[in-house]
Parts: sequence; structure tokens; C-alpha cells
Amino acid sequence: MLKIRIVAMGCTLGAALFSVTAMAQDNHWVSDHLPTFVRSGPTDEYRIVGTLESGDPVTVLQTQGDYTQVRGPDGDTVWIQSQFVQSEPSAQQQLPALQQKVDQLTQRLDGIDDEWNQRVADMRSELESRKQQVEELQSTNDQLSQAYSQAESKMREMQARLDTQEEDLLMRYFMYGGGVAGAGLVVGLIVPHLPRRRRKRDRWF
Repeated sequence: MLKIRIVAMGCTLGAALFSVTAMAQDNHWVSDHLPTFVRSGPTDEYRIVGTLESGDPVTVLQTQGDYTQVRGPDGDTVWIQSQFVQSEPSAQQQLPALQQKVDQLTQRLDGIDDEWNQRVADMRSELESRKQQVEELQSTNDQLSQAYSQAESKMREMQARLDTQEEDLLMRYFMYGGGVAGAGLVVGLIVPHLPRRRRKRDRWF
């Protein structure tokens, strides 16, 4: 099935009306519902017998010169300029299929957008969880560092006390040893000068 092409200048009268309208108002477009005049024969000398709307399906019967004989939607056989006949559906008829495709793509895009938003939300949640874990590990590390510092300080303090106790113990040993040696010396000097006790003689008579 061939389709009628959208054309603004189907005939001289249509071209004149379009030109006047274009000069009067800018930034306007031709409607998709554009009628095209058809004739009773394959030349411009034949009379106009009606119109075909843009997008009407027709059946091509034959072609003579610049005209093509077609059978319209109502079954009438007429002649139309060949330039107004195309082998593809008009934009008006293609629009529903295109709109459906756009809707499908839009729905798919929305689904992808929702999926991506969910993935982003999951990634943010995971990031917050990892951040919390890092903060907890950092806090634990700080506590361990503080405990280590305290233990190290305590160990230095105990080592200092131990060193002091060792020095005190050595000093006491020296003092005890000196005292014992001095006492022994004194005793050694005094004992020889002590008076000896005389032994009593045994008398047998």
C-alpha cells in the first residue's frame, strides 16, 4: 500500500493560500492533515474531482507521465501527481508506533534509573558502614596506643624503682660487710689484750 506524501503545494490555489498565510504570520507550520487535489485524467487539463488527505492509503494502478492512477480508500479511481505518492507510511501513521517505541524506551530508561539509584543507595550505605568500621578501628587503635604508652611509662617507672632498690641493696651489703669487717677487726685487736684466766692447779694434798 502506497501513502500520500505531506505536501503544501498540491495545486496553484493551495500554494497561493500557503504563501499568503506564511507572509502574514511567521513561525507556523503546515498541518499534517493536508489535502491533495486529484483529477479525472493524467494531465492538468483534466478536471479536479476531489482530494486525498495526507496519510490516506491508496493502491497504485498505473503511471502516465507525471501522474499516477490510484484507487483511494473509498474505492474511487483517480489520478494524482506522482510526486505526492510515496512507498512508506506517512509520519502521521508512523507516529503511534514511534510513540510506543518511545514509551518502551522511556520505561526501560526509568527502570535503569531506578536500578542505578538503588545501586547508588547501596553503595552509599556500604560506604557509611565501612566508614563506621574505620572509625571504630581508629578508636580502638587510639585506646591501644594510649594503653601501650601507659604500660611503657609504668615499666620505666618500675625499672627505675628496681635500679634504685638494687643500689640500696648493694649499699646495704657494703654497709653490712664493712660493719662485720670492722667488728672483726675490733675484736681481733681487743681479744689479745684481754687478761687470761689462770688455770687452777690440781692439788693432791
